[in-house]
Amino acid sequence: MEDQTPFENRLGLEELNRAAFQIKNEIAKIIVGQEKIIDLMLTALLANGHVLLEGVPGVAKTMLSKLVAKSISTGFKRIQFTPDLMPSDVLGTTIFNVGTSAFEFKEGPIFSNLVLIDEINRAPAKTQAALFEVMEERQVTIDGDCRKMEAPFIVFATQNPVEHEGTYRLPEAQLDRFLFKIELDYPSLDEEVKILSNAQERENTNELSLVNPVVSAAQIVALQELVKKVLVEPDLIRYIAQIVEKTRHSNALFLGGSPRASLAVLNAAKAYAAIEGRDFVTPEDIKFVVIPVLTHRVILTPEKEMEGVKSNTVIQQIVDSVEIPR
Repeated sequence: MEDQTPFENRLGLEELNRAAFQIKNEIAKIIVGQEKIIDLMLTALLANGHVLLEGVPGVAKTMLSKLVAKSISTGFKRIQFTPDLMPSDVLGTTIFNVGTSAFEFKEGPIFSNLVLIDEINRAPAKTQAALFEVMEERQVTIDGDCRKMEAPFIVFATQNPVEHEGTYRLPEAQLDRFLFKIELDYPSLDEEVKILSNAQERENTNELSLVNPVVSAAQIVALQELVKKVLVEPDLIRYIAQIVEKTRHSNALFLGGSPRASLAVLNAAKAYAAIEGRDFVTPEDIKFVVIPVLTHRVILTPEKEMEGVKSNTVIQQIVDSVEIPR
C-alpha cells in the first residue's frame, strides 16, 4: 500500500507545532488549566483574528492576554477603556510642533502588534466606533491620511458580563469584527488549589517576569500565511455554509450569521487543524471553533431571552442537526 505520509506533511508544520508548543509552555508557567481557552487564543493568533474575552472579574482574562503577548517578541500595548476616553486617545492625533512650525501626527496606543483593550464596553459609542476601521482593515485614516498597521496586528479585548453599571453595549458591527468570543469560567476546585499553592510559592515574584518570548513577530506572520494553505475539502466547505445558513432560519434566533461568519469558521478551522499537526481540516476542527465564532454574531429572539436560553445552546443544536460529511 502506498505510504500517505508525504501528503500529511505537505505543508511542513513542524515550525508551527513547535511554536505553539513553546507558547503553551510559557503560558502554563502562570495559568493553571484553561487548555481549551489557550488553544482558541493560539488559533485566533494564527488565523489573524481578534478575540473578545468575557468573564467575571478575577478569572485571568487580562493576565492571559498579557502572557500570550509576552511569549511573542513583538510590540504590545494595553488600553484601559473608560467612559471619558476619546477616539484620539486610542488612534492618535495631529499636533502642532512649534520647533518645526508644522503639524505632526502622534500615534495612539493602537499602533502596536498586539493590543489589549481592557473593559472594552466601558467606553462610549464614538470611542468604540473608532476601532471599526483598524480592526477590519488594519489601517487608520486620520485627516485624510491612511496609516497601515504593522503585521501582525491583533486585538485582545476583555469585558465583564455581570456588571452593567457604567457600561455600553458593543454594537453588532464591532462584535462581528472579533473572530472569537471566548467565555472564561471559574476554575475547578483542584485548579484553584494549585493556583493558591503557586501564589504561595512565588511570594513576591513578578509572574510576568517568568515568561520569555519564544516566537518572533516575523515567525507569526509567516505561520499565518502557512495556515491559509491548509486543505479544506468541498464537502466541509458546504458543511460550514449549512451550519451558518441554518442560523438565519432558526426560530430561536432573531439574527443569524453572515458570510463573514462563514469565513471566520473556515479560517479558524484551518488554524486549529494546523495546531493539531494536520494540513487538512476535519469536521471536529469545525465543531471546535464554530461556537466561539458564532455566539456573538447571532441574536436570540426576545422569547428565548426571557426563557433564559443561551446562544451557545442554540448553536450547538443547529450543529447537531446538520449531517456530518463522511
